[in-house]
Amino acid sequence: MTTAPRPTRQRSEVLALLDGLDEFRSAQQLHELLRSRGSTIGLATVYRAVQLLSESGEVDVLRTEDGEAVYRRCERRSHHHHLVCRYCGRTVEIDGPVAESWAAQMASAHDFTDVEHTIELVGTCSECRAARADRD
Repeated sequence: MTTAPRPTRQRSEVLALLDGLDEFRSAQQLHELLRSRGSTIGLATVYRAVQLLSESGEVDVLRTEDGEAVYRRCERRSHHHHLVCRYCGRTVEIDGPVAESWAAQMASAHDFTDVEHTIELVGTCSECRAARADRD
């Protein structure tokens, strides 16, 4: 994690937007939302902003099944994992003490140091499960 980038109006716009979202969004989706709210920010600027913000740890990034990077501003700045609904994108921040212990054990057993990991659990939230049951 690097230090926070110098604040700019564009990054402030992106952060303000992310503060109001509960799910991960792509740079393209963020750009569309910003534009729909009257922003003049360009798509390339949104891509640069989310890249810098993810490098500094101000936003989390994960990859979708098709490899697209999606971004979210998490409440926690400390290490955590995510439980993500595959239908609506609702995201819950979770701790994983067993996974943390396992990762440390594996690193030690294979003489690795400075090990990082990301764990994303994908499932169906209760609202989407109920909506899908109503359709069946």
